[in-house]
Parts: sequence; C-alpha cells; structure tokens
Amino acid sequence: MKAVVLDEERRLALQEVPDPTPGKGQTLVEVRAAGVNYADVLIREGRYPQAPPLPFVPGSEIAGETPEGRRVIAFVRADGGGYAEKAVADADWLFDLPERASFEEGAAFLLAFLTAWIPLTRQVRIAPGARVLVTAAAGGVGSAGVQVARALGAEVVGAVGSADKAERVRALGASGAVTYEEVGGLEPFDVILDQVGGELFSAGVKLLRPLGTIIGIGFAGGAWQPLDPALLVGRNVSVAGFYLARFMKLRPEVVHEAATELLGRWANDEITPVVGATYPLAEADEALRLVAERRSTGKVVLLP
Repeated sequence: MKAVVLDEERRLALQEVPDPTPGKGQTLVEVRAAGVNYADVLIREGRYPQAPPLPFVPGSEIAGETPEGRRVIAFVRADGGGYAEKAVADADWLFDLPERASFEEGAAFLLAFLTAWIPLTRQVRIAPGARVLVTAAAGGVGSAGVQVARALGAEVVGAVGSADKAERVRALGASGAVTYEEVGGLEPFDVILDQVGGELFSAGVKLLRPLGTIIGIGFAGGAWQPLDPALLVGRNVSVAGFYLARFMKLRPEVVHEAATELLGRWANDEITPVVGATYPLAEADEALRLVAERRSTGKVVLLP
C-alpha cells in the first residue's frame, strides 16, 4: 500500500510500505480520509512532547470502511499510521460514521470536537448567556469550539489571525469575530478556550470575569509564559489545561462517553465538522505547511 513516511531527516514522501496487520482487538480500515492536525506539524518539526521514533507514518484520526463494509471514524492513536491507504485501529476507538456524513467530514470530527467538548463540559460549566472567547476560531478545533459553546447556550466571540477569516467564524454562530490585536479591547469573558498560547494566553488571564477560567489547549503562537499565582488569586480566576492524547490513556471511559455525546449532537444537526481543504496523500507536505503557517480554515484532510 501507499503511505506518507516522515524519515530521519524529517522529509515527507509517499512510499510503498507493507500493509498493516491487525492484532487482537484491532480492526483494519480502508482509509478514505485522514485528518491533518497541528500535532502532526509538531511531530514533523521535532517539537512534539512525546515524539515518535523515525521513520514514522503520521496521522492519528481517519475515516473509512472495515472489510465488512462498515463506515467508521477512528483514532489510530500513538502508533500513527493515518496518512495511508490502510490503517489499523483499536476496536475500542472505532465509531460509526453518521449515515449522512462524508468521509471527509468524518476525518475532521473526533479530535477537533473532543478537544473542545471535554474541557467545555468537564473542566468548566457553561451557563446559558455565558461569554466565551475561542481563539484560532477559524481552524479545525476553533470551529468546533465555537459550535460547542453555542450549543451550550453561550455568547461566543472568535479571535482569528487575520480579518479575512472573521466572516467564517460568524457563519458558525459566533456573535462577534476579532483579530488577535483587537482582543485586549474586548469586554471580559467567563471562559476562554485558547490554542494560541504565548502572549495571547497571558493577556487572556486578564480578560476573565471573576470565577472565570482560561483553558490552554495549544501553543501555535508560542510557548506559554510563566504565570504568577498571585494574579489568579487576586482576580479570582483559574487556569486549566487539556491534552487529549494523554487524557485518552488516563481516562478512556470519559473520552468514550464524550464521543457518544458528540455523535448524538452531530446526528441532530447541532454541530457539524468544517472541512476547509482537501489534498491527495502525495501533497501531504503542502497540507502540513498550510496548517503550520496558520493559513488554513476548518480542518485540512488528506484523501488516499
């Protein structure tokens, strides 16, 4: 089969590799679409916290068909392997793709929506009318965060890197969309879901209402800066963090429960994955570059 391989020099190339063999409790999936995530960018650049050994086939989430013809979405987890014509998934992390959904939408769903849903329903409680800020709101996780917060009854503002992305965020249900330079002039929020990090995360702490929480889920804009607890105590606010890959290992039952909740909401048309761009496997390098340079909107998806 063909797969995208990241070699020891961190170059990506489409190569012929042996078909994967499912072990006990695993299922072989004919991959129809594979989601591109920022974690793949970090792995490619050697900045991922738990970097896999090279050579490596990237890709942690897929949509496709089992040998029995079952349409599924799945995590392939830490072993990677999603950027390929075939992949092996643990049966525990295999879910039915909704009947009306495309494979492209399926590959754009699990990671993005779980990364937004779990912190917004388990780490904080959003009451109707709460104000929520979502950063990187035009991307895969950001577009999920906007929809999830809206579904929970919040008033949502999206922050984006450039003004041309603002209308996309409003179309998802946000009441407002601003650039990062404009964030400091906004009224305070009850919850901030941030995947930018750097100076924006530090500024966000000062944009919280009393009892508000900022949730760090990424650092696409730079590493998190040291934070003085006195600032939190004095403002009566809190900081939370969420990392799905590790959480799946520590609390898999919560992730399963959340996935079931999300699939139900998708089936009821309350939320919808946003596919911003598709590329063939041979153009995986360009797909990753699009995400790395923060030029993408919605989820970028590879098609074998």
